[in-house]
Amino acid sequence: MMAKSKIALVTGGSRGIGRETVLSLAKKGMDVVVTFYSKKDEAEAVVTEVETLGKKAFALLLNVADVVSLDQFIVDLKSGLTQTFGVEKIDYLVNNAGIGLPIPSIEATTEEQFDTLMNIHLKGTFFLTQKLIPILNDNGGIVNITTGLTRFTLPGSGAYAMMKAAAESFTKYLAKELGSKGIRANAVAPGAVATDFSGGRLRDTPQAQEWAAGIAALGRVAAPDDISGVVSFLCSDDAKWVTGQRIEVSGGAFL
Repeated sequence: MMAKSKIALVTGGSRGIGRETVLSLAKKGMDVVVTFYSKKDEAEAVVTEVETLGKKAFALLLNVADVVSLDQFIVDLKSGLTQTFGVEKIDYLVNNAGIGLPIPSIEATTEEQFDTLMNIHLKGTFFLTQKLIPILNDNGGIVNITTGLTRFTLPGSGAYAMMKAAAESFTKYLAKELGSKGIRANAVAPGAVATDFSGGRLRDTPQAQEWAAGIAALGRVAAPDDISGVVSFLCSDDAKWVTGQRIEVSGGAFL
């Protein structure tokens, strides 16, 4: 009897790094749950791509910033897992969903902007993970997508980087508290990546691309699949002895 495929849940899996992570995991033989917030058509397209790779997937609406809605999300997730995969638990969680806001400085940051970033990147990530731990199989793993901005600084990124720094601390505590179950927790910290993040500012601006290539030791701008391979590695037995780590994937930015 063939062993069941491992299952990964990727938040914000409809585009950018999330989409490439979903496809990378499928290529490694995993079934995938893809969450989306506003791009249902894109999420369904990713599901179709997974299916063409011979694996199973389904898409599920998730507003990670709305903590009140998370209980219903768990109910819907359990239903989808049973119907699509015939199981009740997942093996890996990738906390990828996030946004960037064009804020010029700490002084210019509004309370609304601060709360938006906090609710998505910190509070939402904390409580979603908390609610998923009971349905995370032993010997699985959690990957939190953070940022190179927790090591180096760029004006205007203070509030965002602050939330991601907290997420990196959260990662260490997850690793410690869940280690007895064989569950690993790691953070992947990308540098500048050409996606639609922050309105596609880097992807669509030649000057920004030139700048990003100039600060990287490898001399180019990252694409989403430069990041996704590291994430899928951490969601595999190849990384079975890696936990509590922050792995920067920035092409050697600001060395």
